[in-house]
Amino acid sequence: MTRLQRALRLAWLALVVALVGGPGLPASAHGFTSVVYADLSSGGPGVAEVSLELEYDLLVVSAARPDSDDPHFQKKTPAYSVTEPAEQHAIVMRHLDEVAAYVVPRFRLTTGDRECTATLGDEVAMIERDATPYVDLTLSFDCPLGEAHTVSSHLFPDPEGYVTGTTTILAYDLDLTSGSTVLDAEHPTFSTAQAPLERLGLFFRLGAEHLLTGIDHILFLVALIVGSRRLREVVVAATTFTLAHSVTFILAATGLVVAPPALVEPTIALSIAVVGAWYLWRFAAPAPAPAPALAPVRRGPLGLDRSGWLRVGVVFLFGLVHGLGFASALGIDEPWSWRLLWSLLVFNLGIEAVQLAIIAVAYPLLALLRRRSPRVAMWTSAGLAVVVTVAGLVWFVQRIVA
Repeated sequence: MTRLQRALRLAWLALVVALVGGPGLPASAHGFTSVVYADLSSGGPGVAEVSLELEYDLLVVSAARPDSDDPHFQKKTPAYSVTEPAEQHAIVMRHLDEVAAYVVPRFRLTTGDRECTATLGDEVAMIERDATPYVDLTLSFDCPLGEAHTVSSHLFPDPEGYVTGTTTILAYDLDLTSGSTVLDAEHPTFSTAQAPLERLGLFFRLGAEHLLTGIDHILFLVALIVGSRRLREVVVAATTFTLAHSVTFILAATGLVVAPPALVEPTIALSIAVVGAWYLWRFAAPAPAPAPALAPVRRGPLGLDRSGWLRVGVVFLFGLVHGLGFASALGIDEPWSWRLLWSLLVFNLGIEAVQLAIIAVAYPLLALLRRRSPRVAMWTSAGLAVVVTVAGLVWFVQRIVA
């Protein structure tokens, strides 16, 4: 088969994939999940305060009442159709009672077995996180004296089904302890008396879940696997990706590097398309003429040729960008400390554990298929590369125009 024939077949396959699946691909690629940001601190003796940042769309849909007199705050005409921050702020201010009725029972603070009485403050601000409007609320808790406080968060999802899961990033400076932790549906509570190993376990699980639910990062890894001719190539590429995203992840999560999501997210999508298309280009190329039997095969360090090292360089650059994406998903905002650094490293270990598990399962299966049926393996790899490339291009366009 000539290079032109292969290219035409791949172009036709890409067109079919784009027409069938492209319009349905979500721009986020992480599923419909939500992140709540909570900053808990002492407000004086017997008083604790928490700054809560909640997605505007989800908050108004969840707090709205079917019988509301305001058409913008009814279930059938939700206020998420409003896009101007000033109008969004006005809607929230008009319905603080409904917002309080939703938030207060779902974000609780206790000391021992005694409940802290919560009051929603009158000051509300509209902010933006990852190009998403958020409402910044303040809850004040009148707490009885106790040795430790327990936080419980059950904000989103609700029976409406607008969101499938919520992660609460909690930063705390209370009871002579400070740090950050993660709450979700499986682990909705946190105590300031929590053991350090429990806290690190939460960050490991959060890192693993982030990669598992981040289909864009998984497709990038799939492109690396199918584009590797030998185990050495996928190991070098995966290690390079790990080193690169670890650097920017730590720098961004500790606030030393700041990159706008409007730049990071489209670049991540583009990296997926480029790595997938890299294999397709090599797949469409004509087979090289066989070298003379006695001619030495020239390879550089680690057994990679010039093309292999160029691919490693591209993977490294894109890995730097993926690290910024990982940090954005974590969303921690606290001063640098050894406690924070260990949490970030364990989060990163969770990511790597899933990445290595995918490689350990997928590459041997692909290698076995290449050995048993080279032609089937070739077209299977090409098909996967087409899916990866089309998905990356669709996400790139969606994130640019969003």
